[in-house]
Amino acid sequence: MSVIHLGNNLYRLYQFEWVFNMTRRRKKMLILIAIVLLLIGGFIFLIIPPSTWNETTTTEPDGDNIDEVIEQVESMDEESQTAAGDLSQNLRDAIDQTLNVFTQNDYHITALGDSLTQGVGDETNNAGYVGVLERRLTNKDYRVNIDNFGRRGNRTDQLITRLEEENAIQRSISRSDVVLITIGANDIMRIVRENIMDLNEAAFSSELNDYENRLHEIFELINEYNEETEVFLIGFFNPFAGYFEDVEALYDILDEWNQTGAEVVQMYPNAHFISIEDLFSIDDVNLLADDNFHPNETGYSLMGSRVLSTILPLLDEMHETAEDVEETEDPFDDSDGSISLE
Repeated sequence: MSVIHLGNNLYRLYQFEWVFNMTRRRKKMLILIAIVLLLIGGFIFLIIPPSTWNETTTTEPDGDNIDEVIEQVESMDEESQTAAGDLSQNLRDAIDQTLNVFTQNDYHITALGDSLTQGVGDETNNAGYVGVLERRLTNKDYRVNIDNFGRRGNRTDQLITRLEEENAIQRSISRSDVVLITIGANDIMRIVRENIMDLNEAAFSSELNDYENRLHEIFELINEYNEETEVFLIGFFNPFAGYFEDVEALYDILDEWNQTGAEVVQMYPNAHFISIEDLFSIDDVNLLADDNFHPNETGYSLMGSRVLSTILPLLDEMHETAEDVEETEDPFDDSDGSISLE
């Protein structure tokens, strides 16, 4: 190697050290900003009453008051979307964006969908299955960042609107390795609500085609923002089992809707389907919250375990690929790959 090449490499080492030092100073500044934001957030939490986002209905289900329970579920969904929680959400977003500047994560996960993604019914307020997933990945030494955009009450049409209009969701998807989705249960609930006095298969069948088309639109929007990400559609269980145990057609209807989701997934090479219906068919174990619609902590724990076991091999594959790329890169190689012996 010539003296000139040696000098160039030493200069590049000096540049790297200078950038590293600048980064450390920047980290200190950003850490101070994050601490200030956390203190402000703590103050807001103390003066603002706790949010009802994760609460379920107050009516005790008894099998005969399905209409009243659905009305309460929908009412609480509406309240949660207009409640004074936007300030705390914006604060969390600001903190997350600040921390992401200097926090290195191996994986980025975007969680989209309805109350199952938000974690409604989790009496521990630990973010439902998403919280379970994050904690277990952390315990396995996976450095992961999860953006949770779950919103109770969301249907497929509403999720499409959010994908089209919310910049935060678009940014999150654009840098995500994995996108998780729970959607469809509220589409079914609306059909039950509108046909409560004459519940039959025809009402569900007529809506199924529209549901399928909206799923396609959701996947196409996600791929538009990031065609490299892996998308997992999580199926849904029967939330009406406690009310319509004698209506066997409901099980067939839910199977058909789940099957439609699985078939849509097969049309996209980066998409996968995660079935959870069997998890909520376990006898003698209470897996639902008080409203008999949403999972409780135990139910979410089972969901989180199922999702983890499904995505873990993919995360390992991503990690191995990243290591292979790093091994083939040499930051001090000449651009033409030649070695001078002058």
